[in-house]
Amino acid sequence: MTAPLVLAIDQGTTNTKALLVSPDGRIVAQASVPNAVDYPRPGWAEQSGEKLWQGVRAAIEAAVGRAGGAEEIVALAISNQRESVLVWDAATGEPIGPCIIWQCRRTAEVCAQLQAAGHADLIAVRTGLGLDPLFPAAKIAWLIDAVPGARQRAERGELRAGTVDTWLLWKLTDGALHATDHSNASRTQLFDIGRLAWDAELAELFRVPMPLLAQVHPSNTRFGKVAAGTTALPAGIPIHAMIGDSHAALYGHGVRSPGTVKATYGTGTSLMTLTPGKVRSRHGLSATIAWSTPAGAVHALEGNISVSGQAAQFMAELLGLTDANAVATLAQTAIDTQGVTFVPALVGLGAPHWRSDARGTITGMSLTTKPAHFARAALEAIAFQVADVFTAMEKDLGAELAGLSADGGASQNAMLMQFQADLLDRPVTASAAPEVSALGAAALAFDGLGIATQFSDGGTRFSPAIDPAARAAHLERWQAAVRQTLTT
Repeated sequence: MTAPLVLAIDQGTTNTKALLVSPDGRIVAQASVPNAVDYPRPGWAEQSGEKLWQGVRAAIEAAVGRAGGAEEIVALAISNQRESVLVWDAATGEPIGPCIIWQCRRTAEVCAQLQAAGHADLIAVRTGLGLDPLFPAAKIAWLIDAVPGARQRAERGELRAGTVDTWLLWKLTDGALHATDHSNASRTQLFDIGRLAWDAELAELFRVPMPLLAQVHPSNTRFGKVAAGTTALPAGIPIHAMIGDSHAALYGHGVRSPGTVKATYGTGTSLMTLTPGKVRSRHGLSATIAWSTPAGAVHALEGNISVSGQAAQFMAELLGLTDANAVATLAQTAIDTQGVTFVPALVGLGAPHWRSDARGTITGMSLTTKPAHFARAALEAIAFQVADVFTAMEKDLGAELAGLSADGGASQNAMLMQFQADLLDRPVTASAAPEVSALGAAALAFDGLGIATQFSDGGTRFSPAIDPAARAAHLERWQAAVRQTLTT
């Protein structure tokens, strides 16, 4: 008998991927479609919701075609970019504006006003999240205020709002379902992660009408089924898992208890580690729900870095190179940066600093500085930011963490992973499979279906190989550059 397959959708910022996964973790077929990001003003970032949906449809069609059909597909699972939000018409399914993505800072003034009014502590206690434009609550209000009459329509229940998973579920079910899971809901700043419910007081603070919000279910719920004609899939395939991409990666790494940190290196970087229960961060991190099952929610600490892999792409444009891969190749030709340090605060600094007013800096240049030093500094910036969050996690937990499990495109760069291990003074294991978020979503769906999985990923292990003095010098150079960034 042919093994059952889960079709995992990994809807990321820069790409949408569709993977057909078997219970042993084997990827039978896959496809990827690029996504465009628009930057209409400094600090603003958005995408087209319709184009994201068309990208999902195209990726599904290509993956199913390469597999020779959909006969063995027993479920569809969704892993999605988080904190990106849309509002759409409940009758037509048409978005009323752009998908405002997680990088966007257009609501910084609203967040500053809430901070000044003394609401930050209430928000942090209930949601686990600090006040920052990264999160969707203020973006939803912006969207319905930007369109004449939209606020009134939202209050009448004529509009729907949701993160990308909610949007995709709506489209896949042809408007039959408006739902999300606990992991995505916990990132909105409207969800009480202790009570596992939308919070009316927070909705009032952020001026978000409650009728806009989706039903919330455990991550491995049978959310619904694919409607006829929505995709290349036959009607009736169950949608059996939805989970934020960073959370899915943690699940995909096989982490089921506290002690190990997961880092997903993408456009930005997310670090996450499980906690025994809900933990209030005192060092610039977020408390969040990692995932949930009918048995309850699993809690975690997370640190979000706004610009990491994108730092390499940005440097490629500055140096006139083709792409981030060319930056990585050029960086290999330099044994160090000769003191050059790049702080990629291109949309502000995320965890653990949370300074939306910060802007990028390059320090330590001299007449001997060459393009290769800039390239290496761009890669090192990724590792330095990860080290900052890792250290904050240890401070919040009051204990040392055993190591780091890495995934995402940049995790395949051996130079970067070795530098990461050196900075952390902990082993780093880079996944052999770069698509860990999709694999995590697939594993969650298989678990929900009661199908046993045997996912295994030996990966490549990088052990610290630097003396303490050199490590300290690297960290002091970085910390000095960050201080300069925050005071300019």
